[in-house]
Amino acid sequence: MNTRTRMQLLALFAAGSVMLAAGCDQRNASNTTATPPTTADKMANSANNAGDKTANAAHKAGDKVDDAAITTKVKTALMAEPGLRSLEINVDTRDNIVTLNGTVDSQEKKQRAMQIAQGVEGVKSVSDNLVVKSS
Repeated sequence: MNTRTRMQLLALFAAGSVMLAAGCDQRNASNTTATPPTTADKMANSANNAGDKTANAAHKAGDKVDDAAITTKVKTALMAEPGLRSLEINVDTRDNIVTLNGTVDSQEKKQRAMQIAQGVEGVKSVSDNLVVKSS
């Protein structure tokens, strides 16, 4: 089951639980002059709150999925580059910002790794923590 499906099922479960809880008719003892909210009002408010929370959770999950996809794309692009020891380059992505860590054989390969990472769709910027091996 993929992450998106799990998030949708979790959101559905949370919304159902909130609606069930909203059905409980609890009255505020200190507020006797105001008309108490109806069950329908409570359900509508609970559904709106659950929807907002679900949207926020889905957005956060989507960001993590996007970062993982970018990391995979960058690693794949680095592996496809002939002469670049991509296994010695670690790729981390957070908020669409890629960080390259590890070692490369030359300044040219370091620059090429940076170019490859910057050329991947969705990458905002690349942080260079690559070290050139001394001969």
